[in-house]
Amino acid sequence: MPAPTRLATIVLDCSDPAPLAEFYRAITEWEVTSSDADSAYLGSDGVQLAFVRVADYQPPNWPGTDKQAHLDFHVTDLDQTVAKLLALGATKPEFQPGNDQWVVLADPQGHLLCLLPQD
Repeated sequence: MPAPTRLATIVLDCSDPAPLAEFYRAITEWEVTSSDADSAYLGSDGVQLAFVRVADYQPPNWPGTDKQAHLDFHVTDLDQTVAKLLALGATKPEFQPGNDQWVVLADPQGHLLCLLPQD
């Protein structure tokens, strides 16, 4: 029987890969493993995050029906992490579902992410 398929990379379309990779490097503390004018990759063990330039990239609307996916991150200090990411260019949308159980942010290029307190 063949080995199970393994997820290798989550790729996010964007308008400018390098600064977006730096934003996510600040969240994950993963190193940038590859970068050029059209792409940047983070992480070398397990699943990587990649950012690929797409002409005329448009971020999803939130809330909206065009949102395809988002990333969730467990954090040890929710308030501190929100403040850090806002300082790095994230925005906090007005619409916040979940009754304060998590915080929704948009990265500097509009991708949505959720920060959840780590149990």
